[in-house]
Amino acid sequence: MGDSRAILEAAIATLSHTPGIVLTAKSSWYKTKAVGPAQPDYLNGCVILEMSMLPQPLLETLLKIEQKFGRVRQERWGPRTLDLDLLLCDDLILNTPTLEIPHPRMRERAFVLVPLAEIAPNWVDPVTGCVIKDLVKQVDCSDVHLLLGN
Repeated sequence: MGDSRAILEAAIATLSHTPGIVLTAKSSWYKTKAVGPAQPDYLNGCVILEMSMLPQPLLETLLKIEQKFGRVRQERWGPRTLDLDLLLCDDLILNTPTLEIPHPRMRERAFVLVPLAEIAPNWVDPVTGCVIKDLVKQVDCSDVHLLLGN
């Protein structure tokens, strides 16, 4: 919802100015079909961060940035201004009531794997042992389109 590209760019700028976080890579933007109820297409991308914080505080930071940009959680997978997910954290496997790393649906979502493969093709998924560039070959990428003017 809203000017997705401007919101995404501003959210990434906010994240990169957060103490303890350094942005090291950013993918192109991709236009994709939404998952869930009927709604407009989404813009998706991935970033790589170096951080001096643990995953739970990073998740809390991501949620605060979502709120800053108008995210309201009303309906699962419903329309939203911004959705920031923590996908991977080195080779960590973590499962708590509030956070699961790697992201539990990452391996089945082309809108995640395509931009991730652009910036981290050889990153190993610690659950499967597969590299991202191989995982992306296992999903249907027909609804993921590079946004022109990246």
